[in-house]
Amino acid sequence: MTVATNGSPSSRATTLSDVARLAGVSIATASKALNGRTQVKAETRARVLDAAERLSFSPNALARGLLAGRTGTVGLITSDLDGRFSIPILMGAEDAFGSGRVSVFLCDARGDAIREQHHVRALLSRRVDGLIVVGARPDPRPPLEPGVPVPVVYAYAPSQDPKDVSLVSDNVGGGRIAIEHLIACGRRRIAHITGDPTYGAAQDRSVGVLDALGRAGLELAGGTVLYGTWSEAWGRGATRLLLQQGTDVDAIFAGSDQIARGVVDALHEAGRRVPEDVAVIGFDNWEVLAANARPPLTSVDINLEHLGRVAAQRLVAAIDGHAASGTEVLPCRLVTRSSTAPIG
Repeated sequence: MTVATNGSPSSRATTLSDVARLAGVSIATASKALNGRTQVKAETRARVLDAAERLSFSPNALARGLLAGRTGTVGLITSDLDGRFSIPILMGAEDAFGSGRVSVFLCDARGDAIREQHHVRALLSRRVDGLIVVGARPDPRPPLEPGVPVPVVYAYAPSQDPKDVSLVSDNVGGGRIAIEHLIACGRRRIAHITGDPTYGAAQDRSVGVLDALGRAGLELAGGTVLYGTWSEAWGRGATRLLLQQGTDVDAIFAGSDQIARGVVDALHEAGRRVPEDVAVIGFDNWEVLAANARPPLTSVDINLEHLGRVAAQRLVAAIDGHAASGTEVLPCRLVTRSSTAPIG
């Protein structure tokens, strides 16, 4: 129940106009006082705050946003159907926006440009303050249609327009730290089994692999990167192929945790112990796969929640008029588990 200015009960919600009237100031001055603006005299601010307290007035988030020309909402558009990448990014973004301060509308474009355009128009009709766009794969994608009137940040998959703000994981660095860890464990005969060669991420991780091996004066076991599909079946098949060819390996770096699970299966079938005989590293640190493997997988984490937090920070800066441009590359980290260990 709210209280009217005459002290009698009223079903009408108290408004900023009521506060201004009781304090004897304009609505604009009342708004400035309640929002902590410096243009208001101390005695005027005290009078407005006293009036607001007497009327039990608390402006809601939408009202505060409208006073600043904002709604306190942003849109996140994804083409990641199963949420593998978009959900951690969403969680990180919401952490950065702050609980209750900014709401995020999540829309699934399903990789369809027409559906994506529909979602953009729908979100703009809701007067969102900005957009975060998450791709299904970490390759450059076309930017949104020209003329979007709010700031846009691209996460995971960068925009093809260098003027846009894009955030990506350092896949080259991720490949490098995986190999450096294996070398530190005393491994010298290292193979690399990875996924679809049309993915830029697969190529970038391979660049990191070859760079780290070259710096250590080592060559890739088997002589070549084994490209295939992002699946356990490919991990099993490629590992069997390596062993059948007589390739002497003491470590295998897999381009994804799914591939790594298949690698471990094939090694077990061949009587090779993990990690005693062959150490195995995955990529993505997909908890449901990596932590539940036998043994649990050491994996490169692409820090999707951190990527989401940074995307939100860049979007807030752009909304505040401090827009950046270009692609920002964020580092990966290694999560060590039982599938790697120093040679005994």
